Amino acid sequence: MDDDLFQLRQLPVVKFRHTGDHPCSGGEGESPPGQPYGLAAELRGLESLALGDGAPVPREFANPTDDTFMVEDAVEAIGFGTFQWKLSILTGLAWMADAMEMMILSILGPQLHCEWKLPGLQVALLTSAVFIGMMISSSLWGNISDKYGRKTGLKLSVLWTMFYGVMSAFAPVYGWMLVLRALVGFGIGGAPQSVTLYAEFLPMRSRATCILLIEIFWALGTVFEVLLAILVMPTLGWRWLLALSTVPLLIFACLCFWLPESARYDVLTGNQEMALATLKRIAAENGVPMPLGKLVAARQESRGKFQDLFSPRFRCTTVLLWFIWFSNAFSYYGLVLLTPELFQESVSCGVSQDRRAEPRCSLECKALNSDDYKDLLWTTLSEFPGLLVTLWAIDRLGRRKTMALCFFIYSLCLIPLYACVGRTSMTVLIFIARAFIAGGFQAAYVYTPEVMMESSVHLTLSVYCCCCLLAAVASCALPIETTGRGLQESSQREWGQEMMGQPQSPAGVPRSSSGSQN
Repeated sequence: MDDDLFQLRQLPVVKFRHTGDHPCSGGEGESPPGQPYGLAAELRGLESLALGDGAPVPREFANPTDDTFMVEDAVEAIGFGTFQWKLSILTGLAWMADAMEMMILSILGPQLHCEWKLPGLQVALLTSAVFIGMMISSSLWGNISDKYGRKTGLKLSVLWTMFYGVMSAFAPVYGWMLVLRALVGFGIGGAPQSVTLYAEFLPMRSRATCILLIEIFWALGTVFEVLLAILVMPTLGWRWLLALSTVPLLIFACLCFWLPESARYDVLTGNQEMALATLKRIAAENGVPMPLGKLVAARQESRGKFQDLFSPRFRCTTVLLWFIWFSNAFSYYGLVLLTPELFQESVSCGVSQDRRAEPRCSLECKALNSDDYKDLLWTTLSEFPGLLVTLWAIDRLGRRKTMALCFFIYSLCLIPLYACVGRTSMTVLIFIARAFIAGGFQAAYVYTPEVMMESSVHLTLSVYCCCCLLAAVASCALPIETTGRGLQESSQREWGQEMMGQPQSPAGVPRSSSGSQN
Protein backbone atom coordinates (compact mmCIF):
# COMPACT_ATOMS: atom_id res chain seq x y z
CA MET A 1 0.00 0.00 0.00
CA ASP A 2 2.84 2.41 0.84
CA ASP A 3 4.48 1.64 -2.50
CA ASP A 4 1.22 2.36 -4.29
CA LEU A 5 0.83 5.70 -2.50
CA PHE A 6 4.42 6.60 -3.35
CA GLN A 7 3.79 5.87 -7.02
CA LEU A 8 0.57 7.87 -6.98
CA ARG A 9 2.41 10.90 -5.57
CA GLN A 10 4.80 10.83 -8.55
CA LEU A 11 1.94 11.09 -11.09
CA PRO A 12 0.95 14.53 -12.37
CA VAL A 13 -2.18 15.88 -10.75
CA VAL A 14 -5.09 16.45 -13.12
CA LYS A 15 -7.10 19.50 -12.16
CA PHE A 16 -10.86 19.31 -12.37
CA ARG A 17 -13.61 21.78 -12.92
CA HIS A 18 -15.61 23.27 -10.10
CA THR A 19 -18.99 21.64 -9.63
CA GLY A 20 -21.50 23.11 -12.03
CA ASP A 21 -18.94 24.22 -14.65
CA HIS A 22 -19.03 22.65 -18.07
CA PRO A 23 -16.46 19.87 -18.31
CA CYS A 24 -15.20 21.16 -21.65
CA SER A 25 -14.88 24.79 -20.52
CA GLY A 26 -11.55 26.49 -20.87
CA GLY A 27 -9.47 28.40 -18.38
CA GLU A 28 -12.30 30.48 -16.97
CA GLY A 29 -12.70 29.83 -13.30
CA GLU A 30 -9.43 27.90 -12.95
CA SER A 31 -7.19 28.37 -9.96
CA PRO A 32 -3.88 30.14 -10.45
CA PRO A 33 -0.92 27.86 -11.14
CA GLY A 34 0.38 26.11 -8.09
CA GLN A 35 -2.70 26.77 -6.02
CA PRO A 36 -4.96 23.74 -5.35
CA TYR A 37 -8.69 24.00 -5.48
CA GLY A 38 -10.38 24.75 -2.20
CA LEU A 39 -12.09 21.81 -0.62
CA ALA A 40 -15.22 23.81 0.13
CA ALA A 41 -15.51 24.94 -3.47
CA GLU A 42 -15.03 21.44 -4.78
CA LEU A 43 -17.65 19.98 -2.48
CA ARG A 44 -20.29 22.51 -3.45
CA GLY A 45 -23.30 20.53 -4.68
CA LEU A 46 -21.52 17.23 -4.12
CA GLU A 47 -22.13 14.45 -1.73
CA SER A 48 -19.18 12.36 -0.57
CA LEU A 49 -19.69 8.63 -0.80
CA ALA A 50 -19.38 6.49 2.30
CA LEU A 51 -19.02 2.76 2.51
CA GLY A 52 -22.11 0.74 3.32
CA ASP A 53 -20.90 -0.22 6.80
CA GLY A 54 -20.06 3.36 7.73
CA ALA A 55 -16.32 2.71 7.72
CA PRO A 56 -13.97 5.53 6.70
CA VAL A 57 -13.12 5.88 3.02
CA PRO A 58 -9.95 3.89 2.14
CA ARG A 59 -6.73 5.82 1.62
CA GLU A 60 -6.76 5.02 -2.09
CA PHE A 61 -9.68 7.44 -2.47
CA ALA A 62 -7.78 10.45 -1.21
CA ASN A 63 -4.49 12.26 -1.70
CA PRO A 64 -2.67 15.10 0.05
CA THR A 65 -4.23 17.77 -2.22
CA ASP A 66 -7.75 17.00 -0.99
CA ASP A 67 -9.04 17.25 -4.58
CA THR A 68 -12.33 15.59 -5.47
CA PHE A 69 -13.62 14.24 -8.75
CA MET A 70 -16.67 12.51 -10.16
CA VAL A 71 -16.79 9.67 -12.68
CA GLU A 72 -17.65 12.19 -15.38
CA ASP A 73 -14.51 14.19 -14.55
CA ALA A 74 -12.34 11.08 -14.70
CA VAL A 75 -13.78 10.02 -18.06
CA GLU A 76 -13.15 13.51 -19.45
CA ALA A 77 -9.58 13.55 -18.12
CA ILE A 78 -8.74 10.06 -19.40
CA GLY A 79 -10.20 10.82 -22.83
CA PHE A 80 -10.74 8.55 -25.82
CA GLY A 81 -8.17 5.82 -26.34
CA THR A 82 -7.48 2.12 -26.63
CA PHE A 83 -10.12 1.14 -24.09
CA GLN A 84 -12.88 2.98 -25.96
CA TRP A 85 -11.84 1.40 -29.26
CA LYS A 86 -12.13 -2.08 -27.73
CA LEU A 87 -15.45 -1.17 -26.15
CA SER A 88 -16.71 0.14 -29.50
CA ILE A 89 -16.02 -3.20 -31.16
CA LEU A 90 -17.52 -5.27 -28.35
CA THR A 91 -20.73 -3.31 -27.89
CA GLY A 92 -20.97 -2.92 -31.65
CA LEU A 93 -20.92 -6.71 -31.93
CA ALA A 94 -24.08 -6.89 -29.82
CA TRP A 95 -25.68 -4.17 -31.95
CA MET A 96 -24.69 -6.05 -35.10
CA ALA A 97 -26.18 -9.32 -33.84
CA ASP A 98 -29.51 -7.67 -33.06
CA ALA A 99 -29.55 -6.07 -36.52
CA MET A 100 -29.16 -9.54 -38.05
CA GLU A 101 -32.15 -10.81 -36.08
CA MET A 102 -34.20 -7.90 -37.41
CA MET A 103 -33.04 -8.19 -41.01
CA ILE A 104 -33.85 -11.89 -41.11
CA LEU A 105 -37.56 -10.99 -40.99
CA SER A 106 -37.54 -9.78 -44.59
CA ILE A 107 -35.97 -13.09 -45.68
CA LEU A 108 -37.83 -15.52 -43.43
CA GLY A 109 -41.31 -14.22 -44.27
CA PRO A 110 -41.33 -15.02 -48.02
CA GLN A 111 -39.69 -18.40 -47.41
CA LEU A 112 -42.24 -19.56 -44.82
CA HIS A 113 -45.01 -18.11 -46.97
CA CYS A 114 -44.04 -20.65 -49.65
CA GLU A 115 -42.92 -23.61 -47.56
CA TRP A 116 -45.73 -23.61 -44.99
CA LYS A 117 -48.40 -22.19 -47.33
CA LEU A 118 -49.11 -19.31 -44.97
CA PRO A 119 -51.65 -16.63 -45.90
CA GLY A 120 -50.40 -13.07 -45.99
CA LEU A 121 -51.98 -12.19 -42.65
CA GLN A 122 -50.03 -14.89 -40.81
CA VAL A 123 -46.77 -13.78 -42.44
CA ALA A 124 -47.41 -10.22 -41.28
CA LEU A 125 -48.30 -11.45 -37.79
CA LEU A 126 -45.01 -13.36 -37.59
CA THR A 127 -43.12 -10.13 -38.17
CA SER A 128 -45.34 -8.12 -35.84
CA ALA A 129 -44.75 -10.63 -33.01
CA VAL A 130 -41.06 -9.67 -32.92
CA PHE A 131 -41.85 -5.98 -32.53
CA ILE A 132 -44.52 -6.65 -29.93
CA GLY A 133 -41.97 -8.60 -27.88
CA MET A 134 -39.54 -5.69 -28.15
CA MET A 135 -42.19 -3.19 -27.10
CA ILE A 136 -43.12 -5.20 -24.01
CA SER A 137 -39.54 -5.73 -22.87
CA SER A 138 -37.86 -2.39 -23.56
CA SER A 139 -38.78 -0.85 -20.20
CA LEU A 140 -38.20 -4.14 -18.37
CA TRP A 141 -34.61 -4.43 -19.56
CA GLY A 142 -34.05 -0.82 -18.52
CA ASN A 143 -35.27 -1.58 -15.00
CA ILE A 144 -33.05 -4.68 -14.81
CA SER A 145 -30.03 -2.63 -15.89
CA ASP A 146 -30.77 0.06 -13.31
CA LYS A 147 -31.10 -2.50 -10.53
CA TYR A 148 -28.46 -5.10 -11.38
CA GLY A 149 -26.08 -3.20 -13.65
CA ARG A 150 -25.71 -2.32 -17.33
CA LYS A 151 -23.41 -5.28 -17.96
CA THR A 152 -25.79 -7.74 -16.31
CA GLY A 153 -28.81 -6.47 -18.23
CA LEU A 154 -26.95 -6.57 -21.53
CA LYS A 155 -25.61 -10.09 -20.96
CA LEU A 156 -29.03 -11.43 -20.00
CA SER A 157 -30.70 -9.90 -23.06
CA VAL A 158 -28.01 -11.28 -25.38
CA LEU A 159 -28.21 -14.79 -23.90
CA TRP A 160 -32.02 -14.66 -24.04
CA THR A 161 -31.97 -13.63 -27.71
CA MET A 162 -29.38 -16.27 -28.60
CA PHE A 163 -31.27 -19.11 -26.89
CA TYR A 164 -34.64 -18.41 -28.48
CA GLY A 165 -32.99 -17.60 -31.82
CA VAL A 166 -31.53 -21.11 -31.89
CA MET A 167 -34.82 -22.61 -30.72
CA SER A 168 -36.59 -20.87 -33.62
CA ALA A 169 -34.57 -23.02 -36.00
CA PHE A 170 -36.30 -26.11 -34.58
CA ALA A 171 -39.87 -24.74 -34.72
CA PRO A 172 -42.06 -27.54 -36.13
CA VAL A 173 -45.20 -25.53 -36.92
CA TYR A 174 -46.33 -21.94 -37.36
CA GLY A 175 -47.64 -21.58 -33.79
CA TRP A 176 -44.29 -22.45 -32.27
CA MET A 177 -42.47 -20.15 -34.67
CA LEU A 178 -44.78 -17.28 -33.74
CA VAL A 179 -44.13 -17.73 -30.00
CA LEU A 180 -40.38 -18.23 -30.38
CA ARG A 181 -39.90 -15.18 -32.59
CA ALA A 182 -41.90 -13.09 -30.11
CA LEU A 183 -39.47 -14.27 -27.40
CA VAL A 184 -36.56 -13.33 -29.66
CA GLY A 185 -38.07 -9.86 -29.93
CA PHE A 186 -38.36 -9.78 -26.14
CA GLY A 187 -34.59 -10.23 -25.95
CA ILE A 188 -33.82 -7.71 -28.69
CA GLY A 189 -35.62 -5.12 -26.55
CA GLY A 190 -32.48 -5.04 -24.37
CA ALA A 191 -30.18 -4.08 -27.27
CA PRO A 192 -30.20 -0.32 -26.45
CA GLN A 193 -28.43 -1.15 -23.17
CA SER A 194 -25.27 -1.65 -25.23
CA VAL A 195 -25.43 1.97 -26.38
CA THR A 196 -26.14 3.14 -22.82
CA LEU A 197 -23.10 1.30 -21.47
CA TYR A 198 -20.98 2.56 -24.35
CA ALA A 199 -21.99 6.20 -23.88
CA GLU A 200 -21.11 6.18 -20.17
CA PHE A 201 -17.43 5.60 -20.99
CA LEU A 202 -17.20 8.30 -23.67
CA PRO A 203 -15.91 11.85 -23.09
CA MET A 204 -18.47 14.50 -23.88
CA ARG A 205 -16.76 15.88 -26.98
CA SER A 206 -16.70 12.42 -28.60
CA ARG A 207 -20.10 11.15 -27.50
CA ALA A 208 -22.36 12.23 -30.37
CA THR A 209 -19.87 11.23 -33.06
CA CYS A 210 -19.14 7.84 -31.50
CA ILE A 211 -22.81 6.97 -31.00
CA LEU A 212 -23.41 7.76 -34.67
CA LEU A 213 -20.40 5.71 -35.75
CA ILE A 214 -21.42 2.68 -33.70
CA GLU A 215 -24.51 2.53 -35.89
CA ILE A 216 -22.15 1.28 -38.59
CA PHE A 217 -22.34 -2.05 -36.78
CA TRP A 218 -26.10 -2.09 -37.35
CA ALA A 219 -25.48 -1.62 -41.07
CA LEU A 220 -22.80 -4.34 -40.94
CA GLY A 221 -25.29 -6.69 -39.33
CA THR A 222 -27.92 -6.16 -42.02
CA VAL A 223 -25.37 -6.64 -44.81
CA PHE A 224 -23.89 -9.74 -43.17
CA GLU A 225 -27.35 -11.27 -42.82
CA VAL A 226 -28.07 -10.86 -46.53
CA LEU A 227 -24.66 -12.35 -47.43
CA LEU A 228 -25.34 -15.25 -45.09
CA ALA A 229 -28.73 -15.80 -46.73
CA ILE A 230 -27.13 -15.85 -50.19
CA LEU A 231 -24.76 -18.61 -49.05
CA VAL A 232 -27.08 -20.65 -46.83
CA MET A 233 -30.61 -20.43 -48.23
CA PRO A 234 -30.07 -22.20 -51.59
CA THR A 235 -28.31 -25.18 -49.98
CA LEU A 236 -29.06 -25.55 -46.27
CA GLY A 237 -32.37 -23.73 -45.92
CA TRP A 238 -33.92 -21.27 -43.48
CA ARG A 239 -33.39 -23.38 -40.34
CA TRP A 240 -29.62 -23.19 -40.71
CA LEU A 241 -29.92 -19.48 -41.46
CA LEU A 242 -31.72 -18.92 -38.15
CA ALA A 243 -29.13 -20.94 -36.23
CA LEU A 244 -26.06 -19.36 -37.86
CA SER A 245 -27.48 -15.87 -37.34
CA THR A 246 -26.94 -16.30 -33.59
CA VAL A 247 -23.15 -16.78 -33.92
CA PRO A 248 -22.34 -13.07 -33.25
CA LEU A 249 -24.44 -13.30 -30.07
CA LEU A 250 -22.41 -16.33 -28.99
CA ILE A 251 -19.14 -14.48 -29.65
CA PHE A 252 -20.34 -11.51 -27.62
CA ALA A 253 -21.38 -13.77 -24.73
CA CYS A 254 -17.89 -15.34 -24.70
CA LEU A 255 -16.17 -11.92 -24.69
CA CYS A 256 -18.33 -10.50 -21.92
CA PHE A 257 -15.66 -11.35 -19.33
CA TRP A 258 -13.69 -8.34 -20.62
CA LEU A 259 -16.67 -5.98 -20.56
CA PRO A 260 -16.55 -3.74 -17.45
CA GLU A 261 -19.51 -2.61 -15.42
CA SER A 262 -20.45 1.03 -15.68
CA ALA A 263 -18.42 3.10 -13.22
CA ARG A 264 -21.37 5.46 -12.85
CA TYR A 265 -23.59 2.55 -11.83
CA ASP A 266 -21.01 1.32 -9.29
CA VAL A 267 -20.69 4.77 -7.70
CA LEU A 268 -24.44 5.28 -7.46
CA THR A 269 -24.86 1.86 -5.81
CA GLY A 270 -22.09 2.52 -3.28
CA ASN A 271 -19.48 0.21 -4.81
CA GLN A 272 -16.68 2.79 -4.85
CA GLU A 273 -13.82 0.31 -4.92
CA MET A 274 -15.13 -1.34 -8.09
CA ALA A 275 -15.73 2.05 -9.75
CA LEU A 276 -12.20 3.20 -8.92
CA ALA A 277 -10.74 -0.08 -10.18
CA THR A 278 -12.62 0.36 -13.47
CA LEU A 279 -11.34 3.91 -13.89
CA LYS A 280 -7.76 2.79 -13.13
CA ARG A 281 -8.10 0.09 -15.74
CA ILE A 282 -9.28 2.58 -18.37
CA ALA A 283 -6.41 4.95 -17.55
CA ALA A 284 -3.87 2.13 -17.77
CA GLU A 285 -5.16 0.90 -21.14
CA ASN A 286 -5.22 4.44 -22.53
CA GLY A 287 -1.73 5.13 -21.19
CA VAL A 288 -2.69 8.26 -19.24
CA PRO A 289 -2.32 9.06 -15.53
CA MET A 290 -5.15 8.23 -13.18
CA PRO A 291 -6.66 11.37 -11.62
CA LEU A 292 -5.86 11.90 -7.95
CA GLY A 293 -8.46 12.80 -5.38
CA LYS A 294 -11.48 11.49 -3.58
CA LEU A 295 -14.23 9.94 -5.70
CA VAL A 296 -17.55 11.67 -5.09
CA ALA A 297 -20.98 11.59 -6.69
CA ALA A 298 -23.34 14.41 -7.52
CA ARG A 299 -26.37 14.60 -5.29
CA GLN A 300 -29.11 12.43 -6.75
CA GLU A 301 -32.14 14.13 -8.20
CA SER A 302 -35.52 12.53 -8.70
CA ARG A 303 -35.76 10.47 -11.86
CA GLY A 304 -37.83 11.63 -14.77
CA LYS A 305 -41.57 11.03 -14.72
CA PHE A 306 -43.89 10.53 -17.64
CA GLN A 307 -45.74 13.78 -16.94
CA ASP A 308 -42.46 15.69 -17.28
CA LEU A 309 -42.67 15.09 -21.02
CA PHE A 310 -45.85 17.19 -21.10
CA SER A 311 -44.61 20.10 -19.02
CA PRO A 312 -45.13 23.49 -20.72
CA ARG A 313 -41.49 23.54 -21.74
CA PHE A 314 -41.49 20.17 -23.52
CA ARG A 315 -45.13 19.63 -24.52
CA CYS A 316 -44.78 20.73 -28.14
CA THR A 317 -41.39 19.03 -28.51
CA THR A 318 -42.74 15.76 -27.12
CA VAL A 319 -45.69 15.63 -29.52
CA LEU A 320 -43.52 16.47 -32.53
CA LEU A 321 -40.87 13.93 -31.59
CA TRP A 322 -43.47 11.21 -31.12
CA PHE A 323 -44.72 11.90 -34.63
CA ILE A 324 -41.16 11.95 -36.01
CA TRP A 325 -40.18 8.67 -34.35
CA PHE A 326 -43.41 6.93 -35.34
CA SER A 327 -43.14 8.09 -38.95
CA ASN A 328 -39.45 7.28 -39.08
CA ALA A 329 -39.88 3.72 -37.83
CA PHE A 330 -42.93 3.15 -40.02
CA SER A 331 -40.97 4.30 -43.07
CA TYR A 332 -37.73 2.45 -42.28
CA TYR A 333 -39.12 -0.95 -41.31
CA GLY A 334 -41.87 -0.68 -43.90
CA LEU A 335 -39.29 -0.16 -46.66
CA VAL A 336 -37.07 -2.97 -45.35
CA LEU A 337 -39.96 -5.45 -45.29
CA LEU A 338 -41.45 -4.23 -48.56
CA THR A 339 -38.23 -4.42 -50.59
CA PRO A 340 -38.40 -8.19 -51.31
CA GLU A 341 -42.03 -7.81 -52.42
CA LEU A 342 -41.12 -4.93 -54.74
CA PHE A 343 -38.38 -6.98 -56.36
CA GLN A 344 -40.66 -9.98 -56.80
CA GLU A 345 -43.40 -7.91 -58.43
CA SER A 346 -41.16 -5.63 -60.52
CA VAL A 347 -41.67 -7.80 -63.61
CA SER A 348 -45.47 -7.55 -63.50
CA CYS A 349 -45.85 -3.98 -62.27
CA GLY A 350 -47.34 -2.87 -65.58
CA VAL A 351 -50.67 -4.18 -66.78
CA SER A 352 -51.87 -3.35 -70.27
CA GLN A 353 -55.15 -1.57 -70.67
CA ASP A 354 -56.58 -4.45 -72.71
CA ARG A 355 -55.99 -7.05 -70.02
CA ARG A 356 -56.93 -6.52 -66.40
CA ALA A 357 -54.76 -8.16 -63.73
CA GLU A 358 -56.29 -11.28 -62.25
CA PRO A 359 -56.77 -11.38 -58.48
CA ARG A 360 -54.60 -14.03 -56.89
CA CYS A 361 -54.94 -16.26 -53.90
CA SER A 362 -53.13 -15.04 -50.80
CA LEU A 363 -51.48 -18.47 -50.52
CA GLU A 364 -49.67 -17.97 -53.82
CA CYS A 365 -46.01 -17.20 -53.30
CA LYS A 366 -42.72 -16.54 -55.00
CA ALA A 367 -39.49 -17.55 -53.30
CA LEU A 368 -36.59 -15.11 -53.42
CA ASN A 369 -34.15 -15.92 -56.21
CA SER A 370 -30.49 -14.99 -56.65
CA ASP A 371 -31.30 -11.68 -58.36
CA ASP A 372 -33.62 -10.74 -55.49
CA TYR A 373 -30.86 -11.43 -52.95
CA LYS A 374 -28.31 -9.41 -54.92
CA ASP A 375 -30.61 -6.40 -55.21
CA LEU A 376 -31.51 -6.76 -51.53
CA LEU A 377 -27.78 -6.66 -50.75
CA TRP A 378 -27.31 -3.49 -52.77
CA THR A 379 -30.16 -1.70 -51.04
CA THR A 380 -28.87 -2.85 -47.64
CA LEU A 381 -25.42 -1.42 -48.38
CA SER A 382 -27.08 1.99 -48.65
CA GLU A 383 -27.06 2.41 -44.87
CA PHE A 384 -23.31 3.10 -44.94
CA PRO A 385 -23.46 6.24 -47.12
CA GLY A 386 -26.59 7.26 -45.25
CA LEU A 387 -24.70 7.29 -41.96
CA LEU A 388 -21.75 9.13 -43.49
CA VAL A 389 -24.01 11.82 -44.94
CA THR A 390 -25.70 12.25 -41.56
CA LEU A 391 -22.33 12.42 -39.81
CA TRP A 392 -21.21 15.15 -42.20
CA ALA A 393 -24.43 17.17 -42.09
CA ILE A 394 -25.45 16.93 -38.44
CA ASP A 395 -22.89 19.48 -37.21
CA ARG A 396 -22.94 21.66 -40.32
CA LEU A 397 -26.67 21.91 -40.95
CA GLY A 398 -27.85 21.17 -37.42
CA ARG A 399 -29.99 18.34 -36.08
CA ARG A 400 -33.37 19.64 -37.23
CA LYS A 401 -32.35 20.53 -40.78
CA THR A 402 -30.56 17.20 -41.16
CA MET A 403 -33.71 15.29 -40.19
CA ALA A 404 -35.84 17.43 -42.51
CA LEU A 405 -33.45 16.88 -45.41
CA CYS A 406 -33.35 13.11 -44.89
CA PHE A 407 -37.13 12.76 -44.69
CA PHE A 408 -37.68 15.00 -47.73
CA ILE A 409 -35.27 13.09 -49.99
CA TYR A 410 -36.73 9.78 -48.78
CA SER A 411 -40.20 10.95 -49.83
CA LEU A 412 -38.96 12.11 -53.24
CA CYS A 413 -37.41 8.70 -53.91
CA LEU A 414 -40.63 6.84 -53.09
CA ILE A 415 -42.86 8.86 -55.44
CA PRO A 416 -41.51 7.27 -58.69
CA LEU A 417 -42.15 3.80 -57.26
CA TYR A 418 -45.89 4.42 -57.71
CA ALA A 419 -45.31 4.15 -61.46
CA CYS A 420 -43.79 1.30 -63.44
CA VAL A 421 -40.00 1.63 -63.33
CA GLY A 422 -37.35 -0.81 -64.43
CA ARG A 423 -35.64 -3.07 -61.94
CA THR A 424 -32.40 -1.08 -62.08
CA SER A 425 -34.20 2.21 -61.49
CA MET A 426 -36.17 0.64 -58.65
CA THR A 427 -32.96 -0.60 -57.00
CA VAL A 428 -31.36 2.85 -57.24
CA LEU A 429 -34.44 4.58 -55.82
CA ILE A 430 -34.71 2.13 -52.91
CA PHE A 431 -30.96 2.51 -52.30
CA ILE A 432 -31.21 6.30 -51.96
CA ALA A 433 -34.45 6.16 -49.96
CA ARG A 434 -33.08 3.67 -47.45
CA ALA A 435 -29.83 5.62 -47.09
CA PHE A 436 -31.65 8.79 -46.10
CA ILE A 437 -34.29 7.21 -43.88
CA ALA A 438 -31.51 5.40 -41.98
CA GLY A 439 -29.66 8.70 -41.66
CA GLY A 440 -32.79 10.45 -40.40
CA PHE A 441 -33.24 7.72 -37.81
CA GLN A 442 -29.77 8.34 -36.41
CA ALA A 443 -30.20 12.12 -36.44
CA ALA A 444 -33.35 11.70 -34.34
CA TYR A 445 -31.46 9.39 -31.99
CA VAL A 446 -28.83 12.09 -31.42
CA TYR A 447 -31.27 15.01 -31.20
CA THR A 448 -33.74 13.48 -28.72
CA PRO A 449 -31.50 13.09 -25.63
CA GLU A 450 -29.89 16.45 -26.32
CA VAL A 451 -33.15 18.40 -26.39
CA MET A 452 -34.75 16.71 -23.36
CA MET A 453 -33.72 17.35 -19.79
CA GLU A 454 -31.14 14.99 -18.30
CA SER A 455 -33.44 13.60 -15.64
CA SER A 456 -35.83 12.22 -18.23
CA VAL A 457 -33.51 11.14 -21.04
CA HIS A 458 -33.86 7.41 -20.34
CA LEU A 459 -37.63 7.72 -19.92
CA THR A 460 -37.89 9.78 -23.10
CA LEU A 461 -35.94 7.29 -25.18
CA SER A 462 -37.96 4.39 -23.76
CA VAL A 463 -41.25 6.06 -24.69
CA TYR A 464 -39.98 6.98 -28.15
CA CYS A 465 -38.69 3.45 -28.71
CA CYS A 466 -42.21 2.24 -27.96
CA CYS A 467 -43.47 4.68 -30.61
CA CYS A 468 -41.00 3.16 -33.06
CA LEU A 469 -42.11 -0.36 -32.25
CA LEU A 470 -45.78 0.56 -32.60
CA ALA A 471 -44.97 2.02 -36.00
CA ALA A 472 -43.13 -1.17 -36.95
CA VAL A 473 -46.12 -3.27 -35.92
CA ALA A 474 -48.39 -0.99 -37.93
CA SER A 475 -46.23 -1.38 -41.03
CA CYS A 476 -46.46 -5.18 -40.71
CA ALA A 477 -50.16 -5.35 -39.82
CA LEU A 478 -51.68 -3.28 -42.62
CA PRO A 479 -55.04 -4.97 -43.31
CA ILE A 480 -54.74 -5.43 -47.09
CA GLU A 481 -52.18 -7.84 -48.57
CA THR A 482 -51.14 -6.78 -52.10
CA THR A 483 -48.64 -9.52 -52.90
CA GLY A 484 -49.31 -10.77 -56.42
CA ARG A 485 -51.73 -7.94 -57.22
CA GLY A 486 -50.82 -5.79 -60.21
CA LEU A 487 -51.44 -2.05 -60.53
CA GLN A 488 -54.80 -1.45 -62.16
CA GLU A 489 -57.73 0.91 -62.55
CA SER A 490 -60.93 -0.37 -60.95
CA SER A 491 -64.23 0.90 -59.71
CA GLN A 492 -65.23 0.84 -56.07
CA ARG A 493 -67.49 -2.17 -56.66
CA GLU A 494 -64.73 -4.13 -58.42
CA TRP A 495 -62.27 -3.24 -55.66
CA GLY A 496 -64.64 -4.63 -53.07
CA GLN A 497 -65.05 -7.84 -55.04
CA GLU A 498 -61.30 -8.26 -55.30
CA MET A 499 -60.82 -7.76 -51.59
CA MET A 500 -63.50 -10.38 -50.88
CA GLY A 501 -61.84 -12.79 -53.31
CA GLN A 502 -64.90 -12.88 -55.62
CA PRO A 503 -64.13 -13.14 -59.36
CA GLN A 504 -65.49 -10.49 -61.69
CA SER A 505 -66.29 -13.09 -64.32
CA PRO A 506 -66.11 -16.85 -64.74
CA ALA A 507 -62.77 -16.33 -66.47
CA GLY A 508 -61.32 -14.46 -63.54
CA VAL A 509 -60.55 -17.49 -61.37
CA PRO A 510 -57.47 -16.98 -59.20
CA ARG A 511 -54.61 -19.17 -60.26
CA SER A 512 -51.36 -20.14 -58.61
CA SER A 513 -48.00 -19.60 -60.23
CA SER A 514 -48.06 -23.15 -61.53
CA GLY A 515 -51.34 -22.53 -63.31
CA SER A 516 -53.50 -24.82 -61.16
CA GLN A 517 -56.73 -23.54 -59.65
CA ASN A 518 -56.72 -22.77 -55.92
